[in-house]
Amino acid sequence: MPAIRQSDLITSIRDACQHISYYHSRDFIEALNHAYEREESPAAKDAIAQILVNSRLCAEGHRPICQDTGIVVVFLKIGMDLRWDAELSVQEMVDEGVRQAYLDADNPLRASVVSDPAGARHNTGDNTPAVIHSEMVPGDRLEVIVAAKGGGSENKARFTVLNPSDSVVDWVLDTVPQLGAGWCPPGILSLGIGGTPEKAMLLAKEGMMTPINIQALKASGPQTSAEALRLELYEKVNALGIGAQGLGGLTTVLDIKVSDYPTHAASKPVAMIPNCAATRHIHFTLDGSGPAQLPVPKLADWPEIALAGKETARPVNLDTVTRADIAQWQPGETLLLSGHLLTGRDAAHKRLIDLLDRGEPLPVDLKDRFIYYVGPVNAVRDEAVGPAGPTTATRMDKFTAPLLEKTGLMGMVGKAERGPAAIDSIKKHGAVYLIATGGAAYLVSKAIRSSKVIAFPELGMEAIHEFVVENMPVIVAVDTKGTSVHETGPAQWRAHIAGIPIEVDS
Repeated sequence: MPAIRQSDLITSIRDACQHISYYHSRDFIEALNHAYEREESPAAKDAIAQILVNSRLCAEGHRPICQDTGIVVVFLKIGMDLRWDAELSVQEMVDEGVRQAYLDADNPLRASVVSDPAGARHNTGDNTPAVIHSEMVPGDRLEVIVAAKGGGSENKARFTVLNPSDSVVDWVLDTVPQLGAGWCPPGILSLGIGGTPEKAMLLAKEGMMTPINIQALKASGPQTSAEALRLELYEKVNALGIGAQGLGGLTTVLDIKVSDYPTHAASKPVAMIPNCAATRHIHFTLDGSGPAQLPVPKLADWPEIALAGKETARPVNLDTVTRADIAQWQPGETLLLSGHLLTGRDAAHKRLIDLLDRGEPLPVDLKDRFIYYVGPVNAVRDEAVGPAGPTTATRMDKFTAPLLEKTGLMGMVGKAERGPAAIDSIKKHGAVYLIATGGAAYLVSKAIRSSKVIAFPELGMEAIHEFVVENMPVIVAVDTKGTSVHETGPAQWRAHIAGIPIEVDS
């Protein structure tokens, strides 16, 4: 067999990172479309529609599915008879491929990796280093899986060690509702059971790279205890009624994966890792004949879906909206935002709070303004901004009370639920919290007409921008009275799935 050339691995990693940034796999599209067709919750159905439309737009425009283009995770199965024609280490070759992909001028990907994670947390600037898992196997080929995992879903990874007699199902059903919606359902939950703690986590991570096939398994029936567990959890997790974006609905998971490994008689390690609506991974093999040739999907693989609801949505002028206006907004109502919208996320919020604590002036007036929790991708060509979907709002909860109290901030836009303290503060100050659809970043960016950095430029994608938006669709998630759709929606649909009649708005 010819040797694996250094340039071939670098090129293949580069191409794979670009490929998965804008192409969903066909199995994911088919599973999501199946969920869309059977969904009865109007809010969840609209969210799934946005994700599907966004996916097609990204495939057409070769722009990222999500603004969080992930940390790169690579699985390598290295043939023991394989020969290398390389001067760099495997880590260095993979990192060079990642670097080239994330700095690509035609489709730059957001650099989200920071070094010194317990200290200064400096952005590495090119999304390196990748996380690599290697295994030596028989043969003379190199099998590669390249994945990009976003922080919203990675942050919801969970691990426990159960007693041997404890129920995995009970633990999962107790844990999933605690995850909230920050992992952007509907997606995949992957479990690793057995081995040792680190082995269970690795099983869960690698297991989610397998094709979505739960419907085929339902048709054929389980042959193993792991397959039986998959089917049981698929039905019971969806029966929780969490739904797309946590709004309540029939589909929370598109598939459940279960991978197991022999373990100590006294132990039952269990890991669970979600994969979000921006499920991104691709598999290829190098045999020394050149770089990987990655399959290009056909646009016919995507369903033709028209977004609905704009004709009944409430138009909002962010430049003139008043507190009397927002007091009329109803939980679950769709709004179309136009006007000037500030941005800010973790690092910017900490800077603002530090300035307030020191009694120093803020670089931007937040009174009666709305702030969008987002870290956009850099713009290319004629874009005002690159993909700019929402980030998880709960990370900003600890900053919410002082900002509402001391700055007069009127509203916030993000994704997922708010915690009890943040909701109490929203109610106390007569503010609102709105959500945009996670997993629809490129679609959201189409509503942004201009963007400029107005504070903390050194923070890169976490700088405060001022967007001018036109008809940006959002949903009222927490109203001025403190009612949260992330509490009422799942409760309503959980009852519906259990057979208790509910009234479904059309």
